[in-house]
Amino acid sequence: MAATPAPPRAVPGLLVLLLAASVRASQGDKEPVYRDCVKQCVRTNCTGARLRGFQSAQPPYMALTGWTCRDDCRYQCMWTTVGLYQAEGYSVPQFHGKWPFARFLCFEEPASALASLLNGLACLLMLLRYRSTVPRQSPMYHTITAFSLVSLNAWFWSTVFHTRDTYLTEKMDYFCASAVILYSIYLCCVRTLGLRRPGLSSMMGALLILAFTSHVSYLTFVSFDYGYNMAANATIGMINLLWWLCWCWQNRRTLPYWWKCGLVVVLLHGLALLELLDFPPLFWVLDAHAVWHLSTVPVHFLFHSFLIDDSLHLLNTEKAGVKLE
Repeated sequence: MAATPAPPRAVPGLLVLLLAASVRASQGDKEPVYRDCVKQCVRTNCTGARLRGFQSAQPPYMALTGWTCRDDCRYQCMWTTVGLYQAEGYSVPQFHGKWPFARFLCFEEPASALASLLNGLACLLMLLRYRSTVPRQSPMYHTITAFSLVSLNAWFWSTVFHTRDTYLTEKMDYFCASAVILYSIYLCCVRTLGLRRPGLSSMMGALLILAFTSHVSYLTFVSFDYGYNMAANATIGMINLLWWLCWCWQNRRTLPYWWKCGLVVVLLHGLALLELLDFPPLFWVLDAHAVWHLSTVPVHFLFHSFLIDDSLHLLNTEKAGVKLE
C-alpha cells in the first residue's frame, strides 16, 4: 500500500497550507496485533498446499490485478484490527497511510476508482466535443487537444491506482498528476502570452519538460518525498491560479465568457479543501478523497465550455485580421 493519498490532478494551490500535516504515521499497521496477525496468516495460508488452494480458488480478476496471498492476509488482518479498536471504543486507525476500505471485487478503493473513471470519461466526452466543434485551424487547437490527452492519461492511472495500489501504480499516479499540473502552466502561458510571442511558449515548454524530468528523477532515484512532491505541485498550482485569474480580470470587459475560466480555477482550489475533512469512510467506501474526486467531475464540462468559446473567438479574431489578445 502507498504511504499517503494520491496527489491532486486539479491545481492544488490551497493545499500548501496542509503541508505540515501531509505525511503521517499510520497507527493500524504499527499495532502488534496487526503485525502478528499477518505473520500468522502468511505462515498458515501462504505456503505449500494452502497456497495452491488459495491460488486455485482465487477469482481470475483478483489474480489479474496482482492480489497475492500475503495481500489478502493484510486485508483480513486490517479488519481484525479495526474490529478490536472499535470494540475498545477507540477511533478507526489508518493502515499504511490509508483508511480501511471495503474491497469490491478487485477494487481497493471503489468510490475513488469510480470517481477517477468518471473524471476520465468527462475529459474524453469534452475532448470529443471540442474536436467536433472547433476547427483545427484555431490557434489553440493542438495545445488544448494535447492537454486533454495528458489529463486523460492522468485519470487513467488514478483509476488504476485506486483499483490496485502497488509500487508501480502509485508512482504512475503521482507522476502523471504532476504532468497535468505542469502542462496546465504551459496551456496558460500559450494562451496568455504565447500567441503573440511563440518563442516564449517554446522556452516555457522546454523549462517545464526539464522541471518534470528533474522532479521525476529526484523522486525515483533520490528520495520519494511525499512532502516535497505536494509542495512542488502546490507551488505550481498557485502560480497557475494567480496567472489565470489575472488574465480573467484583464479581459473581463472584452470576453463575455471570461467568468467560466475564473470560476473553474476557483472551484478547483476550493474543492481541494474537501480533503481537510479526512473522515473514516462512510460504509467503508466513501471518504473525503473520493468526495473530492466526485466533486470535480462537473468542472470538466465548464472548463471545456470555456476552451471551446475561447478557441472559436480566437479563430474568428484571426480570420478578421485582428491582433490576438
